[in-house]
Amino acid sequence: MTTVTTRTVEYPADNLTMIGYLALPAGAERRPAVLIGPEGTGLSDVERRRAEALAELGYVALAFDLHGGRYLEDPEEMLARCMPLLADPDRMRGIGHAALNVLRAESRADPDRTAAVGYGTGGAIALELGRDGVDLRAIGTVNATTTGRPGEAARIRCPVWAGVGSEDPIMPPEQREAFAAEMQAAGVDWRLVVYGGALHAFHHPTVDHTVRPGVGYHPRHAQRAWRDIVALLAECMPVTD
Repeated sequence: MTTVTTRTVEYPADNLTMIGYLALPAGAERRPAVLIGPEGTGLSDVERRRAEALAELGYVALAFDLHGGRYLEDPEEMLARCMPLLADPDRMRGIGHAALNVLRAESRADPDRTAAVGYGTGGAIALELGRDGVDLRAIGTVNATTTGRPGEAARIRCPVWAGVGSEDPIMPPEQREAFAAEMQAAGVDWRLVVYGGALHAFHHPTVDHTVRPGVGYHPRHAQRAWRDIVALLAECMPVTD
């Protein structure tokens, strides 16, 4: 196991002071870098552990913040913030660009080899970076088969992988079909994996607060989705010694 160094980073975005979590692999050389976006509840230890896991694999990883250092345990409060955000591509892009600028400014990060991975709202932000024409090597999302403004998916310049639960009421079949149609029409190199029997946020371990109906953890599929994301990064942005 390699030695991973971590620290918090503060930066402005969406009229808030965001507090991200940066994980650096051992060594001093530049490495490919991964932006990690959290579910709508916000940055938690789940995403921090994923940043550390990617650093163990040799990536520089930044788990970005959505709510100015807050974790929104109350579903109503979370929806009150996230629904307007998800309806505003420019706000999502602003949050994504601010975090990406922090990641690319890190001396250990190779700014020409970056990828964006996101879950739920964080995944929607990753997709909006692609639709904004950002030079990324890969985009990976879970629970985020969101569609964008007409024609803008043609700006996506990298492979897109999306995972979703078959029983996710927030990303139902018609939403998945619209996402697939958008990617296909834009000529994107895309993949969609449907995890049978899984609900929304199936990747996120159970936490001690009220969740919405249709949300639930699926340990087996959570492991599979993580392996799929790691494989995407290895394919599109391999770590070389």
